[in-house]
Amino acid sequence: MADHLTTWNDRAESVAGNGVAKREIPGAGASLVRVVVPAGVLAARHSHDHEQFVQVISGSGILETEQGRRPFSAGSVFHFPIGAWHAAAFETETVLIETNLTTEV
Repeated sequence: MADHLTTWNDRAESVAGNGVAKREIPGAGASLVRVVVPAGVLAARHSHDHEQFVQVISGSGILETEQGRRPFSAGSVFHFPIGAWHAAAFETETVLIETNLTTEV
């Protein structure tokens, strides 16, 4: 049984070669992921086979989608439907919370 109460520090951290650190709480049909992105990281254009919501907790950058390029900062929220391409440039260290829906609702 999964813990009903946890902290991000209780979750295992994975760190990619570019320094992006992730901690995940998996669920049935969804996952919650805390992502810390170092300043200067570029996320190349990509898409997902799942719906994704992203809340910017701190930091700033530029988000690019089919709707154009727009700056983001703390308080911004992204919504990416299945297959929607997006890219980002992170100007400062940025903390994100991703909600990934892994099954159809």
